[in-house]
Amino acid sequence: MKKKNIVLLSALLFSVTAVGQTEVTAGVTRGKDYGVTYVLPKTEIELTVQVTKNIYTPGEFSKYAERYLRLTNVSPDPATYWTLDKIQTEVIGIPDKENVYFVKMKDKTVAPLIELGKDGIVYSINMPLGSGQKKATPVEPKATDNTPNLNPRNFLTEEILMANSTAKMAELVAKEIYSIRESKNALLRGETDNMPKDGAQLKLMLDNLTLQERALTEMFAGKVTREEKTYNIRIVPKEMKNEVAFRFSKKLGVVANDDLAGEPVYISVTDLKTIAIPAEVPKKQVDGIAYNAPGRAKVTLNYQNEELYNAELPVTQFGVVEYLAPVLFNKNSTIKVLFNPDTGALVKVDKE
Repeated sequence: MKKKNIVLLSALLFSVTAVGQTEVTAGVTRGKDYGVTYVLPKTEIELTVQVTKNIYTPGEFSKYAERYLRLTNVSPDPATYWTLDKIQTEVIGIPDKENVYFVKMKDKTVAPLIELGKDGIVYSINMPLGSGQKKATPVEPKATDNTPNLNPRNFLTEEILMANSTAKMAELVAKEIYSIRESKNALLRGETDNMPKDGAQLKLMLDNLTLQERALTEMFAGKVTREEKTYNIRIVPKEMKNEVAFRFSKKLGVVANDDLAGEPVYISVTDLKTIAIPAEVPKKQVDGIAYNAPGRAKVTLNYQNEELYNAELPVTQFGVVEYLAPVLFNKNSTIKVLFNPDTGALVKVDKE
């Protein structure tokens, strides 16, 4: 994108002192005969990487799992492993120091109300306060596992506890599991002598039996405890092919790019050339409110020859800077302009 210095929209340079005298309130500058400095954003791509740490604890009777419960591939050894669950992308706007502009407030030329972000990125002109600010995305509450952490030994009968060997104890626990399953089936078929009075009581009885079955089965199959973790990784977009975005290890999770303990997750960014940019951009007089016309890029992520992500994203660096004519901002009408704070693109231009 063409580089810019601080520019006067009214073609009159203000001194730094004049800018310092401008009154700013809550990110909004209002008044006459003074100036406002604002900046256009450039694009960074933020990767939100969701991973899970799985901690496996083998059951007390793990070596009898196949014999008594027909459970295969049950490991007798504790283990910790990570899974790569989900990758999301988002375009983030950061101040572009090479695209800073100065608006001189004059009675007949420039809009009297400009809203800026804390970092100086322009949000809106002549719009209600907060119009250009990003709306917070509601966070979906995670499904909580309300299943109590049960001690399976609390469900062992006297006969099981008095068994003279581990093998005998495992056999009796397995029989108890099968007995619980038969009780559940009898309840569902209505074949038990003590049938519940209503649906709520039936559900309570089934839930209790399911908890007992799960606790006793964990003595054979083991238990997996999960810890979810999220990483945010920023990428400065440019033409790139199979560059390392981050590394992931099944033993360690997300690791640094230079840590060869992890397998690389590759990112490719391709400029789709949606905006025609001349080889040499001619110098022209800046005359009007500057805004970005972002290009578009195809972004892909690959891990172990598997494509994890493929989508198009707006990228400011692949576009150009355009201008709204100053004649739009006069005393005869009020022009409302809304900018995208992440790309600097025009979202809406209305006349009041």
